[in-house]
Amino acid sequence: MLTAIGAVPVLAVAMPSPSATAAAAAAVVVDPSVRRQTIRGFGGMNHPAWAGDLTAAQRDTAFGNGTGQLGFSILRIHVDENRANWSAEVATAQRAIAHGAIVFASPWNPPAGMVETFTRGSQTNAKRLRRDSYAAYAQHLNDFTQFMKNNGVDLYAISIQNEPDYAHDWTWWTAGEIVTFLRNNAGSISTRIIAPESFQYVKSMSDPLLNDAGALANLDILGAHLYGTPFSNFPYPLFKQKGQGKELWMTEVYYPNSTDSADLWPAALGVGEHMHRAMVDAEFQAYVWWYIRRSYGPMREDGKISKRGAVMAHFSKFVRPGYVRIDAASNPQTNVYVSAYTGNSTVVIVVVNKNSAAVSQQFVLANTASAAVSSWVTDASRTLTPLSGPGVSNGSFTATVPAQSVTTFVVTVGSSNGTDTQAPGTPGLPTAAGVTSTSVTLSWTASTDNVGVIGYDVVRVSGGTETPAGSSATAQATVTGLTAGTAYTFAVYARDAAGNRSARSSTVTVTTTAGPTGGCGVGYQVVGSWSGGFQGELVIHNTGSAALNDWTLSFSFTAGQTITQMWGGTPTQKGGAVNVVPVDYNRSIPVGGSVTIGFIAGQGSTNPAPTTFVLNGGTCANE
Repeated sequence: MLTAIGAVPVLAVAMPSPSATAAAAAAVVVDPSVRRQTIRGFGGMNHPAWAGDLTAAQRDTAFGNGTGQLGFSILRIHVDENRANWSAEVATAQRAIAHGAIVFASPWNPPAGMVETFTRGSQTNAKRLRRDSYAAYAQHLNDFTQFMKNNGVDLYAISIQNEPDYAHDWTWWTAGEIVTFLRNNAGSISTRIIAPESFQYVKSMSDPLLNDAGALANLDILGAHLYGTPFSNFPYPLFKQKGQGKELWMTEVYYPNSTDSADLWPAALGVGEHMHRAMVDAEFQAYVWWYIRRSYGPMREDGKISKRGAVMAHFSKFVRPGYVRIDAASNPQTNVYVSAYTGNSTVVIVVVNKNSAAVSQQFVLANTASAAVSSWVTDASRTLTPLSGPGVSNGSFTATVPAQSVTTFVVTVGSSNGTDTQAPGTPGLPTAAGVTSTSVTLSWTASTDNVGVIGYDVVRVSGGTETPAGSSATAQATVTGLTAGTAYTFAVYARDAAGNRSARSSTVTVTTTAGPTGGCGVGYQVVGSWSGGFQGELVIHNTGSAALNDWTLSFSFTAGQTITQMWGGTPTQKGGAVNVVPVDYNRSIPVGGSVTIGFIAGQGSTNPAPTTFVLNGGTCANE
């Protein structure tokens, strides 16, 4: 069985030769210099009220990382509407914290006094949070956060609502209600905020959160469930575009069902593909199972790890919090799935082989010197069983991956002779100069190293994802190919000759200059007015040569005008400054097309029109 993770040994246990081995495929190049999302961890739900609390031994099995333990690093708990029941969550949460895990919480219902019933389709007793209770509900969530903190559990985050769009037995929320709560009330809660936790990664529940600047400012983690979600719906381009600085978590699932035994094989191997898709296709930073202990869960009712749990452990025991997913061919052979991660001078490669025959697969580590490889396998007859090697030569190794199995390879990286394993110091905070509409020059304080720094990697940071932006042998680099009037966040890593990489520098955000004017025109008029208020209209014309997608219009009122209602757009206003983003049906303005936005606003004794309109960073002509 697996030894405690720390220094990972190369174990001398022979890997058996399978009876049938497929022909070798093209090599999988694993490149630690091409970094994707930072992994927060893997875990599950404990719900004492519904499934009974974990025992002391089961807590260690779940959150410990020794032999016969799952290595979970995330615990999800329940926010009961009755604060008298909050103490039931404490013991397991305390033990998870002691093992180094993080804890987050999700509510199913507000306190009864904050809820009203309404008719929703055929449901005549549907529940929702009363509008006049939003502030009180925020305080309720804050009180739970403080209660747990007083008991030694500093919550990493708290959700607004579990599955607000699948709430037949709990409280419904619309996307608009979540936006309102985030914008007006979530800022008072003293920990990170998760929303919307839709049951099927329903983008219509989360798109409005991303498209509302005020709501997005108070959202820290976009959470989703994956019940019945097809793999084709895993990617989320809008989050990659607008989720900069936010985290993306999968906060609940069981897979493929809750009816089969968790030890059924090879059905349990499907969990491996599901986790692979969640990490690679969706680029989630966390993967959280439903009940930790259940007949269909990672831990059986007897407290032992199930086959489904062992498959999860191939990720959770080795891909530790703070590791970063790195570039690797994700599907090098039919029914073979590969994902790779790096952290703590190791590269972790998880391979799921769903074929009925073994496969031979070569792996090449680019830009990294590798010293040794250890491996573990789970298949029909083995569970987290250590294997020898395979041997590594010139940064390459070839492995036989057994039929219907999941195998984890842990590669120790460093110099070829293993003597230089010290990473360079962290580069200084980058500063920007020479900003144009398409480029920026970054410079930073140089790193130090025990042997010597040979270069730097500049990355763009968006949400939990990193994209290579350039490299340099000196403490300066110019990044090109940028879009006008767009904000970018950059950071820097240092490299030494042995392939060791530093910690990431602090980030700097740079907005490129606006492109040429004349690509848009805005017409503004007052349609009607009355004492203390007026109705206005904005018409945006695309006079450029390309479609305007996911636009943002900015302008300023100068006489205290305040927008109270808008259609055709979603506004945020701070003082006189107004930003407007599109609604679903007018997100793109074609060449030669236009969008009309109407609004109601309050006014004082005068009502001057705005003088300047800026669209996506470029100044528009007044029409």
